[in-house]
Amino acid sequence: MITVNNLIKAYAGKVVVDIAALQVNEGEIIGLVGNNGAGKTTFFRLILDLIKADRGSISSKEKNVAVSEDWKPYTAAYLDEGFLIDYLTPEEYFYFVGKLNNRSKADVDEFLKNFDTFFDGSVLKSGKYIRELSKGNQFKVGIAGCLLQNPEVLLLDEPFANLDPTTQMRLIKMLKEMHERRRMTILISSHDLNHVTDVSTRILLMEKGLIIKDLHTNQDTLSELEDYFKV
Repeated sequence: MITVNNLIKAYAGKVVVDIAALQVNEGEIIGLVGNNGAGKTTFFRLILDLIKADRGSISSKEKNVAVSEDWKPYTAAYLDEGFLIDYLTPEEYFYFVGKLNNRSKADVDEFLKNFDTFFDGSVLKSGKYIRELSKGNQFKVGIAGCLLQNPEVLLLDEPFANLDPTTQMRLIKMLKEMHERRRMTILISSHDLNHVTDVSTRILLMEKGLIIKDLHTNQDTLSELEDYFKV
């Protein structure tokens, strides 16, 4: 699904991403973990062609993302609130995304019924613009907007960071159900070792731009990661 070859990205002469080779297979849930500055968000921005690599390439379905736009219709991402249109209400935003994906207002309304529990009464009909919502509620809007696009590939950067514990568990359940139902390929960056291990089928550990561990998750994966990050 996604292939990385000899990828290098540097800022002011300092290499922040250095991945010689990586293959993300269709239907995998990849958890990307590492300390601040490990290169996780930069790697996601390279996958989305938001920044240009200094060397190497990333391909999605064998098409170079920096050259072709064929990957865009089946790829969705929420990295931060910059991915939203903050002067719209959540409803206006969802209808806008729906229109871009040839979905009627009635289709969008029906789709959003699936998020009643996830939104927990704090997103729709609030009378607020997106910019006035909490970070957690902005994330809820972001992920719902992503799923409204019916993507094959989904990227989420620190999805658990601003969510309360109940919503975190709801998100894990939702991601697992989507994976089982649609075999969506999902990449999640997170500092939360428990949650990311719970939801992922594979863990990539980044350190100073390098992928130093590539683990298929099992009952020992969480302990192995905790041992690595011990002071």
